[in-house]
Amino acid sequence: MANNYRYNAQNRSTRTLRLGLIPLFTALTAAGAQISVPIGSVPITLQMLFVFLTGFLLEPIDAFVSMALYLVLGASGIPVFANFSAGLSHLVGPTAGYLWAFPIAALLIANLRRKLGNIFAGFVGLSIVYFLGWLVLGMYLKNFSKAFLVGVVPFVLIDAIKLGLAIYAAQKVEKILGGSVYGKA
Repeated sequence: MANNYRYNAQNRSTRTLRLGLIPLFTALTAAGAQISVPIGSVPITLQMLFVFLTGFLLEPIDAFVSMALYLVLGASGIPVFANFSAGLSHLVGPTAGYLWAFPIAALLIANLRRKLGNIFAGFVGLSIVYFLGWLVLGMYLKNFSKAFLVGVVPFVLIDAIKLGLAIYAAQKVEKILGGSVYGKA
């Protein structure tokens, strides 16, 4: 009986932690969006840093839900997108592909990180963001070459640095916690 109580208490504790971490990473992504350097159609922000961290530190479904919640908040009018912007137009405009890719990227990163390592998982997630972002931007510009030049090329080095920072930060967090944020891994 005592063992069953301990199991239920651990489940409640993990559930509570998950319910706290999902909006925390949503909020971190929103904060990262406000650190923005406009360089044309697609600004440089810290959103991708937090997409990486979400994938590295949360379980796959939690990572997906956190980034999906970010999109829902922005679409509903809460100014979580770059430059304190919001609205459904961001999810159907020229940069919509980048935003739609965040939940998919976080899910893939979280799924792949333990099997293939953080670097590979991060590059897979980033590739998804670049691909969907480039695809939608190319359709809007009616020029996929130009979309690649303005929507991917300027960000490769910057996003590689963000990936390195995210890997370092995730390793530090897990070292401090003695395992994953959900307990021993």
